[in-house]
Amino acid sequence: MATVRDATLDLLRSHGLTTWFGNPGSSELSLLENFPSDFRYVLGLQEMIPVGMADAYAQITGKPAIVNLHTAPGMGNAQGALYNAFVNKTPLVITAGNQRRSMQNQYCLLTNTDATIVPKPFVKWSAEPAIASEVPAVLAHAIHLAQTPPMGPVFVSLPMDDMDVELDATQIADIGVVRDRKVTHAGGFGGTALTDLASRLDAATSPALVVGGDVERYGAWDTVIALAERLNAVVWSAPLTGLTGFPENHPLFQGMLPPARGWASAALTGRDLVVVLGAPAFRYYPQIPGPYLPVGTELVHITNDPDEAARSPMGDAIVADIRAAAEALLDTVGQTQRPAPPPRPAVGAVASSAVPLNPEALWTLVGSTAPTNALFVSEAGSNEGPISSCIRAGMPFSHLSAAGGGLGFGLPAALGAQLAAPDRPVVALMGDGSIQYAITALWTAAQYNIPVTIVVASNAEYGVLKQFGLIEQTSGVPGLDLPGLDIVTIATGYGVDAHNATDTDHLDEVLRSGIADRDRPTLINVRIAPVQAFGSIA
Repeated sequence: MATVRDATLDLLRSHGLTTWFGNPGSSELSLLENFPSDFRYVLGLQEMIPVGMADAYAQITGKPAIVNLHTAPGMGNAQGALYNAFVNKTPLVITAGNQRRSMQNQYCLLTNTDATIVPKPFVKWSAEPAIASEVPAVLAHAIHLAQTPPMGPVFVSLPMDDMDVELDATQIADIGVVRDRKVTHAGGFGGTALTDLASRLDAATSPALVVGGDVERYGAWDTVIALAERLNAVVWSAPLTGLTGFPENHPLFQGMLPPARGWASAALTGRDLVVVLGAPAFRYYPQIPGPYLPVGTELVHITNDPDEAARSPMGDAIVADIRAAAEALLDTVGQTQRPAPPPRPAVGAVASSAVPLNPEALWTLVGSTAPTNALFVSEAGSNEGPISSCIRAGMPFSHLSAAGGGLGFGLPAALGAQLAAPDRPVVALMGDGSIQYAITALWTAAQYNIPVTIVVASNAEYGVLKQFGLIEQTSGVPGLDLPGLDIVTIATGYGVDAHNATDTDHLDEVLRSGIADRDRPTLINVRIAPVQAFGSIA
């Protein structure tokens, strides 16, 4: 007789969910028993690691990923990474074991009494099967919901004694029906909404597009490029969007719109029509006073997320399929006679110098050395501004960051991205503070021979907090300095090839060598100047 475990693995296999990211405990052993040879289990030493790896893996593959965690404590450890996945709109299927049903009433060790509550509000849906035979159907429900726009994580709690329950012929047949069904998402964009917006774009004197990660997630990349070129519109990526949504080396691209109300409004001055496509409008931090939009600027927001449309404080919103909207606009607007706007300044050259380097020199060298198909994952605090100016990736899915801003994303995400795209070199752009949040991911990189290249900007401080301190006019804040970190020794202890760069020439040498090594991970620690030497976040 088939068991619930057999039916569950068969369901997951039929959906292509054979790569698992996890950190198992005793309540997950019954699910993992006799793990199939056609499945792969990637272990992280703390629960936020597998969630972060799965987050990037799902984003790069464009398919949901499964994460195997350990009851309530494991979910608690993973919550920060789950927050990032939720804001990133990543389709993750999170599972966690629970104590045997017969032992839950006594609140025996590892009982998760409110299992469906623990991951909220950072999941789209959360469930625990009412009876063992419903496990495959509940997981199928979760898999389909994770992929429904707007995509996001879902959670299923699995009592450990469910797995060995035997299924009768009727139950097996019912599960087969659930396993084989398909859910297709379709949408259109037309009618007066299309003709009105196309007419406004044709009539605009200085239009702008503000794009976000959903342009990449839903396959609208090439169409949005063509639309921008037909309009000769300047293009920004939306503040804090996680994926850029546009080639960063394109002459129409202006970089990331500054993530504050006053700054963003100033940047949009002179634009009579702004169309936001595939991003929130807008997410701000810090609080900088100013109008939402400059005088004379109108905004239209196109999103597949009803909540995104509802919460925006400005402009008109249209809830629609992102790709369909972009294609319809491209087919409807005319070829503009407006001159192309001037491109943003080019990235300068790097003069030879010893460490400590300034951030611009570090990231310019990384950007010029990395091959054109490199995939960058960044989590570098005070360095994020220089990174966005100096590294200009041109391919889709080439620059990931955590839209949620929760630290601990970057290093695991780089590993997940490399597993998802083994033919592309992945370069993690890290700060010496942020890398500590998920430092045990170095063990996973070494043990699984994941050939990621990790560049660490070391300024021995939480530099971004010092920048915010200037804005917020706070002083005397403790805990912002990080003396005594020996990142190369730490990385070596985990089995990673690690180097302290001594100057720009040495950095170039070890960076090229690390990217070329497709068998082992490489870490390069680079001492940089503190934030006081190069100014505030503005």
